[in-house]
Formats: sequence, C-alpha cells, structure tokens
Amino acid sequence: MSTRIGLLDYGSGNLHSAARALAGAGADVIVSADPTELGRCAGLVVPGVGAFAACMDGLTAVGGDDLIRDWVAGQRPLLGICVGHQVLFSRGAEHGIEVAGVGLLDGAVTGLRAERLPHMGWNTVSAPEGSRLFAGVRDERFYFVHSYAATAAVPGAVTTFAAHEGVPFVAAVEAGPVSSTQFHPEKSGAAGARLISNWLATVA
Repeated sequence: MSTRIGLLDYGSGNLHSAARALAGAGADVIVSADPTELGRCAGLVVPGVGAFAACMDGLTAVGGDDLIRDWVAGQRPLLGICVGHQVLFSRGAEHGIEVAGVGLLDGAVTGLRAERLPHMGWNTVSAPEGSRLFAGVRDERFYFVHSYAATAAVPGAVTTFAAHEGVPFVAAVEAGPVSSTQFHPEKSGAAGARLISNWLATVA
C-alpha cells in the first residue's frame, strides 16, 4: 500500500515536478493547502521557488506556517525543498530586508558570497556518516539553483554541506522529523530519486 504524502500548495513551488518525483517513488500524492486533507497524510513536503519573503507571505496567507509548526510538533515527517528548505530557518535576509522564517531550524539564510550567482547546475555534497537521507548515495551530483543559503551547521542536526566557488553552505538538514534540501531532488535524476525514496522510507 502506497504512502500518502501531502504536497503543500501555497502558490510557490515546483508542484508538478515534485508530485511526479514522489509518485515515481511510490507515494500517493495529495496537492493541497487544506489542513484537514493534509492531516490525513503520513508525510508533508514543502516546496518553494523564488524569494524568501514572498514564500513566507504565501505560506502565512494559507496558514501554512502554523500547519508546518503543528506538523513537526506532532513528530510527523516533513521534507522542505529549495526555498521550502530555507523558510524552515529562523530568518532570511534578502536585499537588505530581514524576514522571520517558520523557525524550526536555528540559523539565517543570507546571500552567498560568490562572484557567479545564482549557483545553478550540478554539484556534489558532503554528507556526514549517519545521514538517513543520503544512505546509499555517495559521490553523486544534485541540481541547485539559488543565490541565498544558510551557511552554519544547525545545532543538534545532521547537516550536509556543499560549496560554490569554495564558499561552503548548507545543502541539507536532518533534525528529528524535519528533513530539507537546498537542492532540488526532484530534478536530480537517479540520485535525487534515491534520496526521495530514502525519505519515504523514514515516513513509512
């Protein structure tokens, strides 16, 4: 029996490609912003593209920020992708404006200190031992497209790093029921599919 996964629709995100990737990994995907409908799911995926502040506006408009907090407070598995990963942090700073995030992960999302931005394309990551997301995934490349990122290890979490022009940043986080990736696993070929399957295994 397939695992039912909720894909939070708040007006910002790669919904179609994320839904296809989850379904390809065997999930029964529900795309919705309705807390009751999502509440019937075993896991929740928070996608996101664009600017941190705009995504937070979209989340709060549909009550998604409170939904995410309540979901994780109940120890239910959650996966954030790209800006859906970034908004889980305490705050984000873009264009000189600082905006509060959902606050599940301690840290700030700021501009990458690199000459060539955005960081766009395929890159390797350095996953530490004990990572469940990256189990069986080594020396693989994942697809990134971003100009902002968290740069410090998240206290008490398994933090995976990558680097752009020699500048390290947080590529993924595993903190209790929360998993999140700066890259797009749904656009990362076989390696991304394996990572999604690994996450679904933690849900099941």
